[in-house]
Amino acid sequence: MTIRFVEAADGKISGVRAAVNTRYGSPDVVLVTEVPIPQPATGELLIRVDATTVNRTDCAYRAARPFFMRALTGLRGPKRTILGTEFAGEVVAIGPQVDRFAVGERVFGYCEGRFGAHAQYLVVNQHSSVAAVPEGITQDLAAAATEGYHYVRSAIRRAGVQPNDEVLVNGATGGIGSAAVQQLAALGANVTAVCAGEHADLVHGLGAEHVVDYTTQDFTHLPHMFDVVIDAVGKSTFGRCRGILKSDGVYVSSELGPGWQNLPLSLIGIARRGRQRVVFPYPEDNQAVVQEIRDALAAGMFRPVIDRSYPLDDIVAAHRYVETGRKIGSVLITVRGPGSYWP
Repeated sequence: MTIRFVEAADGKISGVRAAVNTRYGSPDVVLVTEVPIPQPATGELLIRVDATTVNRTDCAYRAARPFFMRALTGLRGPKRTILGTEFAGEVVAIGPQVDRFAVGERVFGYCEGRFGAHAQYLVVNQHSSVAAVPEGITQDLAAAATEGYHYVRSAIRRAGVQPNDEVLVNGATGGIGSAAVQQLAALGANVTAVCAGEHADLVHGLGAEHVVDYTTQDFTHLPHMFDVVIDAVGKSTFGRCRGILKSDGVYVSSELGPGWQNLPLSLIGIARRGRQRVVFPYPEDNQAVVQEIRDALAAGMFRPVIDRSYPLDDIVAAHRYVETGRKIGSVLITVRGPGSYWP
């Protein structure tokens, strides 16, 4: 099966627009241009993308930072030239042997590694991290629902958080941090959120009991002790946080840390049960996790926070804004590919 667009009145076939980067570098290496429409193979879905996001993962892959990432992404240049990890859209065509989704169905998901969501059309396998969008949830919310949630899900499980545990979340207004506050509150943990004071009402609304304004107070000097510290922005260290961890407390970060210290510290931590330790989250990326996110959205237990939205043509500005480190929740990209196609 070959998917094409219906010819316009002038006899020309419209191309598919995508944000493409063929080299590593600053946001300016991203160019919005026309590319061939992807074709669904056996077991695959062709999705017309309505919305996607630009997140820290996209920026890291675009810039190839830290440098060792090039072992995965391509030594001299990116193997995947269209980024984008999160998406929401509509299934417009299916390949042979697809039995889990139907044409016309609204879907959302996560595609780190293969990428491709920064485009008007995307192909994913029906068994990958994709699920139906729940009734009553907009495409924008669905598009911003996966990255932060699945990272935090892993962090909470790896840290062994239990109901009534005292948990501090550093960077509580980011995409990962805002998801952390909501998941922890749903679990029954007592959440202390660290963010700028102007966002206190936001994080209280997400479920935080206490808020620390990092612009006026250093959270690592708090008199309170915590079972778990989740550094959702990777701007602190285990060493700095040890003073606020209980004797068997756990530190978990969204980043590798200075000198990539969190990886070896987490290995040491395996043998430190019952003592302060570091764990490193290795997020699961599969359909079961996205189905869990779907259920949380449907039940009203999770709502991704959206900072602002850019059209696909302004995606370079979105990359620049994400790299400021000031985003609140997710930065959305509205896409909505052309609707005229034929098999």
